[in-house]
Amino acid sequence: MEPSKSMAQMQQDVDAYITSFKEGYFPPMELVARLTEELGELSREVQDRYGMKKKKSTEAVRTLEEETGDLLFVLICFANSQNIDLSEALESVMTKFNTRDADRWTKKEETT
Repeated sequence: MEPSKSMAQMQQDVDAYITSFKEGYFPPMELVARLTEELGELSREVQDRYGMKKKKSTEAVRTLEEETGDLLFVLICFANSQNIDLSEALESVMTKFNTRDADRWTKKEETT
């Protein structure tokens, strides 16, 4: 089993793939539209498994892993096209949540 890749490695892998084509990255609005499309596909799979609206027998069943991967790929494309370091972006958001929302939710009791 391969070790997990860092976010930087994932961004580099996606960049190497996309830049191997003359077309390169799609424009920002196209990538946002693709993000929306991929989120919709993930939502459809979640709805089928856990919601009330089940798929028709003619609709293909995809895995949550596959749909999440598609969404992540397009998000990385968007970040790369905008020179966003996703590790730094996540670290910034975690700092915000850990300060702003420190007392917002009920903490679990620590067990020893």
